[in-house]
Amino acid sequence: MRQSFTTVPFKTESSHGLTTVNGVAKFSAAGIVLEYESKLFGVIARGVKEVRLPLDDILDIKFRKGLFKRGAKIEVRTRTFAKLAELPNTDGKLTMKLTRDDFERAKSAV
Repeated sequence: MRQSFTTVPFKTESSHGLTTVNGVAKFSAAGIVLEYESKLFGVIARGVKEVRLPLDDILDIKFRKGLFKRGAKIEVRTRTFAKLAELPNTDGKLTMKLTRDDFERAKSAV
């Protein structure tokens, strides 16, 4: 069976730094599925959750290269705040930080 999506691990955190999130983003022709676990103060886990972002809900997706593949990130803006309510976001924009190892995978996914 052939995979019809590209999986990219990511990290993000709230603007005040109290909540950190580790997860995977699954990119497909239908949209993005985010599986993640958030931790309060980096210790208190809130369990694994899932958010589905169909293409119709996505305003735009940008891949930011960073410098020498360091600091690369994917920025996703949605048409409504409701979809990203449980994830740390800034004005409806989710910033997913990537590791250097996932640079090429993330670039092709976007």
